[in-house]
This record gives sequence, structure tokens and C-alpha cells, in this order.
Amino acid sequence: MIGYLDLILRLVIWFLLTADFSVGNIAIGVAIAFLLPRSYLKSAPLKDWLQTFCEIMMAIPQAFVEAVEIMVRPHNEEDIVSERVKPRRTPGLIFLDIFLITFTPKTIVLKYQEQGWYQVHRVKRKKNRK
Repeated sequence: MIGYLDLILRLVIWFLLTADFSVGNIAIGVAIAFLLPRSYLKSAPLKDWLQTFCEIMMAIPQAFVEAVEIMVRPHNEEDIVSERVKPRRTPGLIFLDIFLITFTPKTIVLKYQEQGWYQVHRVKRKKNRK
């Protein structure tokens, strides 16, 4: 089951990159999805996949709220923080985690470190001290 999720993720990325749903492009996408090297590590449980997809669905309204906040109130502070990768993450889930962090307007992943950290750039509002 998990292998199918990896293939579906690869196909979705292919279709997002090409924006073409012709029969030829679908055939090329399926071929590439099967030919790309796979990780032979233990696959992630279905629960982790479902939890990540739920987080992505919840991030969509959050992204709209953050976009409006940035337009209405200035965000002139920024910082770079390190966030730990969740335990037992496969490469596909790490990709989705990076996508999730980068999807919201106030954060972007600058670097993934093999030791299990993301370097995240964040913008935030400056605290007014009166």
C-alpha cells in the first residue's frame, strides 16, 4: 500500500510540473515514477501518510490567513530556526513536510540537513514595546 502512495506522490509532482494530462504525458509520468530510485528503508506506516495529508489540508486555510495578515500588517522581523525532522520519516514524507512548511507564506525551508534538521526562514511581526 505504501509503495502505491510513493508512486502517487511522484505522479502528482510530475503533473504539477508539466500541467499536461495527455495520454503520452501520463505514460511518461508513470514510466518515470517507476524508474526513479526507491528507498529500500522501512516504509512509513499508513497512519503517518494520512496524518501528513490532514496537516496539508489544514494548512490551506492557514496559508490564506497568513497571506491576509502579511498584506494588512507589516512583518518586518525575520529569523532562521532549526526544526527537527519527525522520527521515522521516509524520503516521501520528508518531501511532504518540506512542502507543508514552505506552503504557508510566512515560512520557507532553506536547507534539509541529513542529520535530521530543517533550516526554516520565518517572517514575523515586530513586537511594539510601549
